[in-house]
Formats: sequence, C-alpha cells, structure tokens
Amino acid sequence: MNTDDVPESPDVAPSPTAGRRHGPLARLGLWATAHGRWVVAVWALLVVGLGIFAPFVEQNLSGAGWQADGSDSVAARDLAVEHFGGQASSAIQVVLSSDRPLSEGDGPRVLSEVTAKLTADHRISQVIAPMPGATLSPDGKTGVVLAGAGVDTNEMVRAATDLTPVLQDLSTGAVTVAPTGASVLWSDFNSANLEAMLTSEMISWPVTLGILVLAFGALVAAGLPLLLTLAGLIASAGVLVLVNALVPVSIWAMNFAMMFALALGIDYALFIVVRFRAARMGQKLTMSTAIAQTMDTAGKAVLLSGVTVLVSLSAVMLVPSPSFRSMAGGIMISVLFVLAATLTLLPVVLAKLDHRINKFSLPWSKTAEHRSPLFERWAERLWRQPLRWGGAALVLLVALAIPFFGLTTAMPSIKVLPEDSSARVGYDQVQAALGEGAPGMLSIVVPAGDVADTQRVLQQEPGISAVLPPMTPTDGADLRMIQAVPTVDPSDETLGDTVDSLRAALPDGALVGGAAVENLDLKSQLDTSTPLVIAVVMILGFLLLLIALQAPLISLLGTLVSLLSTAAAFGVARLIFQEGMAASFLGFESQGFLDAWAPVFFFAMIFAIAMDYTVFLLASAKEHWEREGSAKGAMVGAVAHSGRVIFAAGGVMVAVFFTFALSGPLPPKEMGVILGVAVLLDAFLVRLVLLPVVLRLTGRAAWWSPRWLQKVLPRISFAHD
Repeated sequence: MNTDDVPESPDVAPSPTAGRRHGPLARLGLWATAHGRWVVAVWALLVVGLGIFAPFVEQNLSGAGWQADGSDSVAARDLAVEHFGGQASSAIQVVLSSDRPLSEGDGPRVLSEVTAKLTADHRISQVIAPMPGATLSPDGKTGVVLAGAGVDTNEMVRAATDLTPVLQDLSTGAVTVAPTGASVLWSDFNSANLEAMLTSEMISWPVTLGILVLAFGALVAAGLPLLLTLAGLIASAGVLVLVNALVPVSIWAMNFAMMFALALGIDYALFIVVRFRAARMGQKLTMSTAIAQTMDTAGKAVLLSGVTVLVSLSAVMLVPSPSFRSMAGGIMISVLFVLAATLTLLPVVLAKLDHRINKFSLPWSKTAEHRSPLFERWAERLWRQPLRWGGAALVLLVALAIPFFGLTTAMPSIKVLPEDSSARVGYDQVQAALGEGAPGMLSIVVPAGDVADTQRVLQQEPGISAVLPPMTPTDGADLRMIQAVPTVDPSDETLGDTVDSLRAALPDGALVGGAAVENLDLKSQLDTSTPLVIAVVMILGFLLLLIALQAPLISLLGTLVSLLSTAAAFGVARLIFQEGMAASFLGFESQGFLDAWAPVFFFAMIFAIAMDYTVFLLASAKEHWEREGSAKGAMVGAVAHSGRVIFAAGGVMVAVFFTFALSGPLPPKEMGVILGVAVLLDAFLVRLVLLPVVLRLTGRAAWWSPRWLQKVLPRISFAHD
C-alpha cells in the first residue's frame, strides 16, 4: 500500500512542515506506509509462523530454576543426582497415610502399586520404600516412598505433573496417597498459577477494552492496542518455545510477558494514535505529513520508552538464577515485538483506516483533540500552587513508604499453595507424623573419610532433631550422603542460623543441601544482588534520560522521583502481605513476610513502567521547550498533551494488575497488588502532580545543559523537523 493511494480529505490543509527533513522514525513510518502490503505480509508470517508454537508454551516451558547458580546447595543436589540415585531436593516424595499401620489392610497393596508406577517412569532413577526410623512414622501409619530424580529439575516438575494424578488415584477409603516435595510443589503451583492467570486475563481484557473506549472515544481506535498486543503476544510465545529448546525458560516468563505486553502495548498505541488523530483530523495535515509528525514526536517517545524498559529489565540478568534471567528475558522479548509492531505495523494500519479510525465514536468524544482542556486547567493550577499540591503528594507518598523500612523477606513457604493441593496435603502429613522439620530434610554430601566428623557435628547441633545413617553411592564414588532432620519448619527463619552453624563447623569439602537450603541460598543471593540491580537500573535509566533530554537536572530528578512510588508500593505490600491486612478480602494466608524475589524483580518492573510515563511526560515537555523556550509552556503543554494518555494508560495498567490480585495463589497476588499500587501512585501522583511541580520549581534550570555535555551527546529533538 502506498500513502499516495490513500484518499486525502478535501479539508486537508497544506503541511506546515512541507519540505523539511524528516527524522529517522518519520522516515521509517513513511517507508512502512509506502510498503504497507509487505509490512503486513511480514507480520502475518511472523504471527502465523511463530503462532504455530504458541499453543505449546505451557507444556514446554519449565517450572523450576529457582536456585542460586554456583551455590553449595545446588552442588550438593547435583552430586546427589549423579551418585545417590537422585535422592536430592528434586526427588518426589509420595506420602502414604492410613488410620492403621501401612503393613495392614490396603497398605501393602497400595505401597506395591505406588512403587510400580514410579518404577515404570523413566524419569525416576531409584525408588526407596518407607524406612523405620527415617521415612516411616513410629506408629507405622504414615510412610514416605522416595522417588529419586533421574532427570534435571525442570523435567522432574513435568514428571510430577504427570505422576501426581496417577498416584492420587491409587488412594482407597483407608489409605491416602499424596505426592509432595519441591518438584510437586512447583507443579501444583504452576497449575494454580496458570488457572489464575487465565482467569485474570479473561477479566482484564473486557475491562481494558472498556477503559480504552472511554479513552479513545471510539470503538475502532480502542481495538487497535489490543490487536497490536495480541500480535506481539503470539509471536513472543512462539519465540519462547523455540528459545526453550536451547535454554530452559521458566513458565513465569510467559506469565509476565503476557501482562507486560498488554500494558505496554496499550501505552504505546495510545500515545501514537492520539497524536496521529490530532495531526490528521485536528491539524488537517496530509496523510504523509501526519504519519511523519506522529513518528517524529510520539514515535520517538515510544522508542525511548521501550529502550528504557529493556535496559531496566536487562539489569535483572545480573541475578545468577535461571528463573530470574528467563523471566526478564521473556518480558524483553515481548516488549521487543510490541515495540516493533508499534513502530512499523501501527502506522500502516493508521494510514489504511484514516478517518475510519473514529468509527463508532461516543457522542461526547472529541477524537481530533490532542491538547486536553481539562489537563491544561490542571497544569495551570499546579503552576500557580506548586507547593500546595506537590507537598500534599509528597506527604502521602512518604507516609505510605514508611512501612517499607520494616519489610522482611523470605522464600515462599508451603502456604502459597491451596490447602487441598497434593504437595501441601503431603507436606502436612509428613510434618504431623515425622516432626516439624521433616519436610525440610537437609542433605549433607561429604568425602567418605569425613563421615565420623560430620555425624559428630550434626549430633551436637541443637537445630537438628535426627540424623539418618549415611547413604552409600550407587556408582562407587568416594562420597557419602547424610540426611538430617531440622527441629523447625522449613520456612522458619532460624533454619538459616542452623545451616550457617553447620557450614562453619563441618569438615572442609562438606556440602549442605536440600530444598530448604536451596531456598536459603537463593534468598542470600537475592539479598546480595538487589542493591546492585537497583543501582544499575537507576544509573542506566538516568543515562538514557540524559541522552534523550540533554538536560542533567530534570533527567536526575525524573529518575529519583521513581523511588517514591516504588517505596510506597512496597510499604503497602508490607501492610498487606507481611502484616496480613486485607488478607481475607484478597483470599490468601499471610506468610508473615514478602517473598524474597519480589523486591529485585518488581523494582525493575516498577521502574520500567515509571520511566515509561516519565518519558511520555518529559518528551512532551522537551518538545514544547524546543518550540517555545518557555518553562511554563513546557510544563503546561506537557501535562495538557500527555496527561490524558498517562491517565488512561495508568487506568488500564491498574485494572490489569489488580485483576491478578483477585485470583490464584499468593505470588500473583503480590505481583498484582505491588505493581497495581505502584502504577496508581506513579501515574496519578508522581507523573501528574509531583514531576510537573518539579518542572515548575526548577524552571529554566530544568533544561540547562553545559556546553561540553552538548558536544558529547548526540542531538535528539522531540519537535518535528
């Protein structure tokens, strides 16, 4: 499709920029519209070609990977898998429980059938029957069959998914069978999480469409962001399946990618469409000029926003954990596809639809209006009374942030699962029959010559209630594995003290592992990595704003104010998830802490979203500053032109995120509440109140730049040349 083929309206005015040089994005937009059929064909091939793999995303992506690579606990697990029949943290524990000894009644038959099912599965390396004094309760009524891991942790989660219903079906009226252990936990969690994500998506899409109709004022225009997002989602899902063939990708990568693609796709499309309609229907520009102006202004802001999001999320790669890296990678892939579609496919669709984009408009909508009178009046009020409104916003944000300083974190406990899930039922049965710490058995792998010293240390450790006999390797290796039962629940914070004490006292070369220890090591790694990730995200975010705006002061302040909404969101998270406020309303059981992965990962996500809005506002302010050279014109114009988009986009994001808070297990609730509160505060208090007040108070100084910096930085203009 060529733009010359698009019929021009008779009321089109001459282009005020005719004959001027277009920027790179304007040229990209014009090229895309001039080759519309090719662009559409390429995107159709991408969506269809990659979409073939998309239906397999749930069954192909992995469920584990929550580990600290290079830690002692991971090394101990690898040795257990290699030399001790897979009796590692990833082994499946099948709990048999009866009201009479398992040696009587249905017990022997059920035990035999469980053993047969496990032995027949090629992913199980070794099956060990319940052992008196170790995995059989003193009264003989509860026993644990250990199914060793014969494959990696990701494949063991899939094995747990396949085997759990089969094993549960072996239960009788007298004997219950409940698989548990880390692999079953992740399997059950992934199942509950998938159901919750699908429920949330079903709720969020119609709510999102409703908000978009109100924002755009027209049904056709409102549907564009959803179609754009759908194309990006399908393509990114297919890519994740292909990437998983090379490197394991967490199923969470798709979950977060779905959410982020929806939120950012809507943001980007809003900014582009609003600007195009103002140029085409408001200014009466020709089609080519309207496309060029839109891409040179809004398109540039969208590109900068996308790069900022990608840079923020790339910092999560500094955490040496497969799950974190794959989640960040999955979101980045979806953002890349949505960004590419926004900058290439969307201009083609806009040119093709032209005035038809306003079909099915609401009676009161003003589709050609770019400068909002409502937000212009709000900006004028902020200009006249900056301290009053800015002070009120600052006080509210600080008040909400204060609880953040009492926040405690830990790895998720069994409470994240529904009470009727197999992993939790088996966990509770083991704990009731074998002791509080039995579900968190420690595995200590030592050289054969250090067995006696190791046993002595374990027996003297007050945090250990029982020590099992050493296990000999299946392949003759000069190693032994000793399992020990802690005195406390695996999620009890004092377990960390016990592990630290053991590591300090055990002989050199001893490795302490087990599922609970792997969680502790990951928690420790997250505590170490979080400050680094936050620093890198902040520095890179500042540098990107500096390059784009060419103004050190406002770039620095625009970056720093993002910390306010982030701290306030985590302050609210402490009250809800750590203290249990609103737990009954949201339908969860408080663990007494926030999941340890939340601060580092959610900070990167919140900062990426916050910078998204920052870019939209400050890019608009820079455009007005370049045109008018007036501090007031820059501030008022920015709010008047971008305020409606930020308000609508923020409303959509809040609706999307809060739907995740209403369903499913605890971690998605944490994600929904923290991100929803962060966006609510950031969009409506920081970007529409505090940051405009900062522009007001700094005045012309906001846009000052030293000569040496101007020479170093590339020249980037947000005004259409």
